[in-house]
Amino acid sequence: MSASSPSAVPSLRGRIGLDARSGYYPVPHRYRLHLTLSCPRCLRIAVTHSLLGLDDTLPMTLLPALPDDGAGGYLALRPLYEASAHQYPGPAAAPVLSDSWSGRIVTTDTTEILTDLARRFPRPGLQPCGRDAAIDAVRQLCALSIDAPAQRAGRSDSTPAERATALRSLLDGLAAVEHRLETQEFLLGEELTLADVELWVTLVQLDTVHRWHLDAAAVQSVAGYGRVWAHARRLAGHPAFGRHLDLDGIARRHHTLCLGREAAGAAIQIVDWAAHAQGRVHSG
Repeated sequence: MSASSPSAVPSLRGRIGLDARSGYYPVPHRYRLHLTLSCPRCLRIAVTHSLLGLDDTLPMTLLPALPDDGAGGYLALRPLYEASAHQYPGPAAAPVLSDSWSGRIVTTDTTEILTDLARRFPRPGLQPCGRDAAIDAVRQLCALSIDAPAQRAGRSDSTPAERATALRSLLDGLAAVEHRLETQEFLLGEELTLADVELWVTLVQLDTVHRWHLDAAAVQSVAGYGRVWAHARRLAGHPAFGRHLDLDGIARRHHTLCLGREAAGAAIQIVDWAAHAQGRVHSG
């Protein structure tokens, strides 16, 4: 194999302020985010960016809802990828945190971007000291007990037994969140943290994407967790959350990239996201 033909996509993962050799110091106006709000990973970053009040300190460039380079990436990001890894073989995908001083990518890792934004440009309480493990546990709960089983429950090539098992896992995940919210306002207590951002985007994805492939009975069961969805509605009314909801973009991305069959649950919306995001309705 030629040395000029890489066999794997290189990792583009640097950290702000953690590695003195990297030179990535937490300097205002040095970095830029490149995001598409139709992507759940990017949506998490956009919400966190707003909660931290970084509009002036760390600017954000929004990309179209759908990739435009024919390879699952963005033409606007290709120069950054090429500058960061010669003849980069993978898609020039979002999210990207770039360094304007060098014209290169700092990282494309969502969790590292979220963590570094919260730690290096802090807002009190968003990532409380000593709660990293608790936030990571919520992140795992959202990924493994809500998002993943929701996808499996809607797979048209699964057997009825497989879909039923996946739905049970999904409902167990939602029940765990419901239990947390019985005695406290937010997932980790009485303050909004990154854990709530993780959950909210997961719930947006569940209702605007995964629901389309569930049957009506499954959606009714999912909608039965009142505290979970009340929490989602309340956060949607927060400017840092609702302002970034690109419902049209999410729908276009889903219907363009998803090959699954639509099911009866598509007709049963759990949350009127647009209304809550614009402050037209209020939930208790």
